[in-house]
Amino acid sequence: MPALQAAGLSKVYGHGDTAVTALDRVDVTFAEGRFHAIMGASGSGKSTLLHCLAGLDRPTSGAVRIGDADLTALDDERLTRLRRDHVGFVFQRFNLLPVLTARENILLPLTIAGRRADHTWFERVVAAVGLSDRLAHRPSELSGGQQQRVVVARALITRPWVVFADEPTGNLDSRSGAEVLGLLRDAVALLGQTVVMVTHDLHAAAHCDRVAFLQDGRYAAAVEDPTAEAIVATLARLDRAR
Repeated sequence: MPALQAAGLSKVYGHGDTAVTALDRVDVTFAEGRFHAIMGASGSGKSTLLHCLAGLDRPTSGAVRIGDADLTALDDERLTRLRRDHVGFVFQRFNLLPVLTARENILLPLTIAGRRADHTWFERVVAAVGLSDRLAHRPSELSGGQQQRVVVARALITRPWVVFADEPTGNLDSRSGAEVLGLLRDAVALLGQTVVMVTHDLHAAAHCDRVAFLQDGRYAAAVEDPTAEAIVATLARLDRAR
């Protein structure tokens, strides 16, 4: 079963003459246990797609399924609960609480949900991101790279069905960006997670197992086992076809 799929997904902002179609009947599937990227030119709809896939925004029409849950059939309360319990997020901003330790920041989604941590899973996640000796430190006592590790661990702690990453390297230097990509890669390889990342960076996308391309709000192409050269060639081909 796919980890995530969209069928006939459309998103229109505004009405009448001022209406803007951000997504136009997108059909796309993301396989379980793989690292996926979504790419496209500015304005292609990739961030809108991510937000609709993650349940952060409701589509105008079409359906989104995460696992066996149809997000478009859920009311706001059940959608909020699904995001909290089954979806992980890694954004450009760390959004760590400064008064909490690394351990407490990692466990925060479970604390909010009133759930007990699975000690074995916690240890696996912490080991995978290399934080075992920094759990008692607060964010101000951690380096930028260590804070990034806390963010990734927090996204993984609920054992989510899908982890969404929205331009996670966008504000980082090349070394820090490579570290975040390595952590997400390890989440797939070591922990069996499914990661879906929006990026404009072809080098970031080349870390993935598959890249899906959007053009003018429509699903346009996909590349398996991408290289930077293959991504550039696909983007050039799509630009010529416009």
